[in-house]
Amino acid sequence: MKRVYNFNAGPSPMPLEVLEGLKADLTDFRQTGMGITEISHRSKEFQVMLDETKVLVHHLTGLDDSYKVVFVQGGGTMQFIMTAMNFLHCKGAYADTGVWTKKAMKNASYYGTVYEASSSKDKKYSYIPKTVKLEAGTDYLYLCANNTIYGTEYQEFPRVEVPMIADMSSNMLSRTYDFTKFDLVWAGVQKNLGAAGTALVIVKESLLERARTDIPEFFRYETYVKSDSTYNTPPVFSIYTVNRTLHWLEKLGGLTAMEALNRKKAAEIYAVIDGSEGFYRGHAVKEDRSRMNVTFTLETPELEAEFVEQAKAHGFIGLKGHRLVGGLRASLYNAVTLEAAEALAMFMKEFQNNH
Repeated sequence: MKRVYNFNAGPSPMPLEVLEGLKADLTDFRQTGMGITEISHRSKEFQVMLDETKVLVHHLTGLDDSYKVVFVQGGGTMQFIMTAMNFLHCKGAYADTGVWTKKAMKNASYYGTVYEASSSKDKKYSYIPKTVKLEAGTDYLYLCANNTIYGTEYQEFPRVEVPMIADMSSNMLSRTYDFTKFDLVWAGVQKNLGAAGTALVIVKESLLERARTDIPEFFRYETYVKSDSTYNTPPVFSIYTVNRTLHWLEKLGGLTAMEALNRKKAAEIYAVIDGSEGFYRGHAVKEDRSRMNVTFTLETPELEAEFVEQAKAHGFIGLKGHRLVGGLRASLYNAVTLEAAEALAMFMKEFQNNH
């Protein structure tokens, strides 16, 4: 079996151990005589798996039962909408760190007033603003914990007196956090947690009490909590892959072990960039560099195109930068191995030597 080094920004690699384990469950899930894609979401077997998944989320995050875990279809785009539909009564504050917070703001503007509490647009989103300015009457502060396009990541989060909502799609469960700082955290699962098809949402009960009720039931977080993510047919297979990935993460040693591994992977690539004497040019300032998405450029677009082609020929996939900003990007999500990061670092050194 040929496996490439996969640095795609999402959907992204899953742990090989998890993928290998899927095989039997695709035809016979837990001795039901049915595959995981065939079982009923009303069955005992699905409910046991769902309950198990929620327990794993609570254990890995360290959150108690006052935080509810649900799975919602529609991915990140749905969450841009739902967070505002549920909690925007007067004003929503957004920490502008790039494309994803801009999209969230745009969607939220249909439901109330939104404003920028901070922004790093002045330097092409190459850093994380260290302060936020909140206006009176603000319902919540919304931020994106890791910015895939620009390669920036919050190392510390702001302390505010309003509820805080975080998009953690690209760094969820990649490092240790004090998750109690947040009132709602959500993540499209296709980067760090499993197969595309659902968003994991962790929401605090006290925030749910503030939620609007003048919206359709399908878009209320309370609906997903009360129905245990089965208000309608949930994305069974996607939730199942999250379950298997969380088991893998627990076996690895949890978030402490995952963070240590992710630090090593990112250090491999950043060391090449920093030691290249300007051949490779990192986009993000050093103190705000992402461990998940390493973004960099070369002297010309033509040289970048050559880099991508040669990398592909050597089995490195997904290194082209986002279409909106160009350049190059190596996404180092949880399932990317240290071996893959070391191999890419070696290729980058060889490419520089040859040019």
